[in-house]
Amino acid sequence: MWNILLSFSGLVALIQLLFLPFFPESPPYLLLQKGDKAGCLKAMKELWGEGNYHTEFDDMMKEKAVTKGTKIMNVLEVLKEPSVYPQLSTMLLLLLSLQLCGLSATANLQESIIPYVSLGVAVSELISIIFCSSIIDRFGRRILLWGGYLLMALILVLLETSLLL
Repeated sequence: MWNILLSFSGLVALIQLLFLPFFPESPPYLLLQKGDKAGCLKAMKELWGEGNYHTEFDDMMKEKAVTKGTKIMNVLEVLKEPSVYPQLSTMLLLLLSLQLCGLSATANLQESIIPYVSLGVAVSELISIIFCSSIIDRFGRRILLWGGYLLMALILVLLETSLLL
C-alpha cells in the first residue's frame, strides 16, 4: 500500500495548490519588495483581522529605510561573505548528514553504484539550492509555491497513473 502513502503527499500538494490563491501576499513582501503600501495594509487586515497596525507598518517602513541603501547580493557574493559562514556550514552539515542517512542503500541498488547515487543526489540538491535561491528574489515566493505544488501534484498524478497501468 506504499502507492497510497505516496499519493497522500500529492493530495496535500493539491489541497495547498487549491487554497493558495485565497491567501494574501506577505505584508513585508508587499511593502519591502513591491513598495505597495495599500496592499500591505490590506494584507495585514486580511491576515490579522481588524485593528490598528500602524506600529507594525512603521517598523516595516523603518526596515525599508534601513535596507534601502544595501546592495542585493547574488549567490556567489553571499558565498564570499564571511559573516554567513556559520549559517552555510550548518546547511552543509545538514546536507551531508542527509547523504549518510542510508536512503540509497535501501533503494535496492547494486552496492557498487551507491556512492555514485549519493554523490549525484548531493550534487542535484546543491544545484537546486543555488538555482532556487537565485530565482526566489526575481519571481517571488508565491509564484514559486504555485509552480512547485503544481509540478509536484502533476508528477505524482503521472507516477500514480503509470503505476496503475
